[in-house]
Amino acid sequence: MKQFTELSSEEVLAIEQSFPIRTFAKGVFLLEQGQVAKDAYFVVAGCVRKYYRSDGDELTVDFYTEEQSFADFESLSHQTPSNYCYVCTEETTLAVLNADQEAALYQKFPRFETICRVEFEKMMGAKVADSKRFGHLKPEERYVQLRKERPNLIQRVPQYQIASYLGLTPQSLSRIRKRLVR
Repeated sequence: MKQFTELSSEEVLAIEQSFPIRTFAKGVFLLEQGQVAKDAYFVVAGCVRKYYRSDGDELTVDFYTEEQSFADFESLSHQTPSNYCYVCTEETTLAVLNADQEAALYQKFPRFETICRVEFEKMMGAKVADSKRFGHLKPEERYVQLRKERPNLIQRVPQYQIASYLGLTPQSLSRIRKRLVR
């Protein structure tokens, strides 16, 4: 929060008390498909995979790593069952932002709500732009872009999950990788 605006010591203390930092082991589900979301998260260290199950397959939608925020906003705001699973792909340290505590902070510090709204709008705008751009690329171009923009992700996540994220089979990703090595 300090990188976005100047905060008073009272605001910093309230934020620290409201959003505890917790560490989760690899394989821990933060939210499972069908559960109702209650929290949002900020990744301090680690990686979380977002996916859904369809016809027995796991289809990866996104990965969240250091300094990224995420939540199932549809489930949170409407209190409906989530269509997604969020699982830690490695030991992960997160700031856990509980919706009720966040609302209480908004009441106590109206400026905090404005800061969060502005940053959320920026984050969502960037995400929509990235999705549009990514969706228009050919499979090999998507892999090259991922390798360029998030090289550490390729080292941290199993290749079958990277393939799913790129909309490929593991075999197709393997062929692309071999072609690019030559």
